[in-house]
Amino acid sequence: MLLNFKRIVKSGFINFWRSGVVSFASVVVLTATLFVIGGLYLGQALLISSLETIKEKVDISVSFQPYATEVEVMAVKHQLELLATVKEVSYSSREDELADFKKRNQDNNLIMQSLAEVSNPLGARLNIKAVDPSHYENIVNSLKTEDVLDSTGRKLIYDINYRQVDIDRFISFVKASGRLGSAVAMALIIISIFTVFSTVSLAIHVSREEIAVMRLVGANNRYIHGPFIIEGVVAGLLSSLLAVLLLYPAVIWVREVTAVFPERLDLVGYYLNHFSTLFFLLFGAGLVLSVMASFWAARKYLKV
Repeated sequence: MLLNFKRIVKSGFINFWRSGVVSFASVVVLTATLFVIGGLYLGQALLISSLETIKEKVDISVSFQPYATEVEVMAVKHQLELLATVKEVSYSSREDELADFKKRNQDNNLIMQSLAEVSNPLGARLNIKAVDPSHYENIVNSLKTEDVLDSTGRKLIYDINYRQVDIDRFISFVKASGRLGSAVAMALIIISIFTVFSTVSLAIHVSREEIAVMRLVGANNRYIHGPFIIEGVVAGLLSSLLAVLLLYPAVIWVREVTAVFPERLDLVGYYLNHFSTLFFLLFGAGLVLSVMASFWAARKYLKV
């Protein structure tokens, strides 16, 4: 059995190199397919990381009327902190809001002169972070439906603002990107299967006389099919190795492009930390695709 296995492997390598240009074409197509699969794996990690960063930045901003006292605002803050859906509530006083407003508009002389002529027109602010982004809408609805009043019956809340729409749009973008990437990967998978299938079919056609002689001397189907399966395995191994190596300069390029985003995922570090997972993913995918196509071709053309 060991001797037969060695002969099968040797014949497979010979068939692969003998096919020349056709084998090269199958490797190129398989490499492109595996490169896209690896890119989808890394891209999904980048998008998920970006989504989590956006979720952390999104909160509900509750602006209070200028006449709302600190005691009244802190009472609202305490009530919000008792909600199970609320993770954190931070308080910003009227003075803090005014200082921040002046800092943002320090180059606008008209606004600065207007502020010098009037007292502080701004109210205090509460920033609310939810346990989960899905809770924001319920918290906002609760604040809008339940009137928060002072002792004289005046409304304390001036405005409620939150950016759930940003999360919804980004989630839609992530889903659309995933669907598009999956469609491209599926198309390339089909193309690569047919390419390897054609490569092995051509090798079978070229070796038809040798196959006929092998059958005459009593060789079984496993011995005849084996070299052509090995030919597909070689293409899959080379393609997975090339795809993994080509992904490294690609992630370096992505890192340079996304350098303007300070809180982006370190894609190069992620690539290096998950190198073994990525390699075995592409190795397994390349092996499955190439063996499946080779086995299909061998069964189709080696029936006689």
